[in-house]
Amino acid sequence: MTSNFSRFGIIGGGAWGTALAQLLAADGAPVRLWAREADVVTAINSDHLNPMFLPGAKLSPSLTATGDIADVADLDALLIVVPVPFLRAVLAELPAGDAPLIFCSKGMEAGSFAFPIDMARDLAPQRRHAVLSGPTFAHEVAAGLPTAITLAAADAELAADLAQALARPHFRPYVSTDVIGAEIGGAVKNILAIACGIVDGAGLGLNARAALISRGFAEMTRFGLSRGAQAETLAGLAGLGDLVLTCTSSNSRNFALGQGLGRGEDAAALMADRRTVAEGAFSAPVVAAAAHADGIDMPITDTVARLVAGETRVADAIRALLSRPLRSEGR
Repeated sequence: MTSNFSRFGIIGGGAWGTALAQLLAADGAPVRLWAREADVVTAINSDHLNPMFLPGAKLSPSLTATGDIADVADLDALLIVVPVPFLRAVLAELPAGDAPLIFCSKGMEAGSFAFPIDMARDLAPQRRHAVLSGPTFAHEVAAGLPTAITLAAADAELAADLAQALARPHFRPYVSTDVIGAEIGGAVKNILAIACGIVDGAGLGLNARAALISRGFAEMTRFGLSRGAQAETLAGLAGLGDLVLTCTSSNSRNFALGQGLGRGEDAAALMADRRTVAEGAFSAPVVAAAAHADGIDMPITDTVARLVAGETRVADAIRALLSRPLRSEGR
């Protein structure tokens, strides 16, 4: 089976964007990456490196970078790897065209409660849209280590075609039509990864982490089902799979942020000191507000939102969670 897509562009030169670009360029295929940072563009084109965001990864010479977003106008498909708080502005800058957009960022926009795909329907309704989400560390993808991921699009034929184009011997996309499930899984797991990092940083033990992952997954499922997600998606790579990865390793930016909070470090200082974005820090207050508006009980998410905002201390948050009324596990 051949794909209709062979010329890919990457919008966003962070760690994940660079790793995806390297994945697609590793066999010598031409890939064009747009980055706002001039230093990133120069390093990729001159040295085949991105020391700012993906240090140590040698990049293919067929991967070229540009600071002019108009340079992606003639490509077959675009992978959008821009943090959600900045996504709407970047979508507004995209040149005219009908190339499909594949969203690889995880989160929910403040105020509108919009996911990336919702913003695309507003700002680029002429294009087709897909979501790529799952258990992936950027440095492992760039190194060619085995990875499985969900590729979701409302159009099943588009999803299959894009999966065929993105697949590599070590990178296996599983096709889905449950776009909202893929987006919710990615957004909520980042929040729960912060919570698991807090447990680790506070020295609360592995029992507590296992309980938090289980109860956090229950929150993800309640929130997802209330918004039309499929249970199978939330229990798959884009939900539970990604949750397990990011809740068990300090390679996760979100888990590492949580570790700092658990050790008693200041939330604002931790986030200001990071070059790369811990997406869960932005998502937590937004998802918590959306859940409250919908009447969905998400106590762990709400607790992370308050901790990130500096509104409570870790000891007080733990005490509040443990003192909640006893209830059936199914709730």
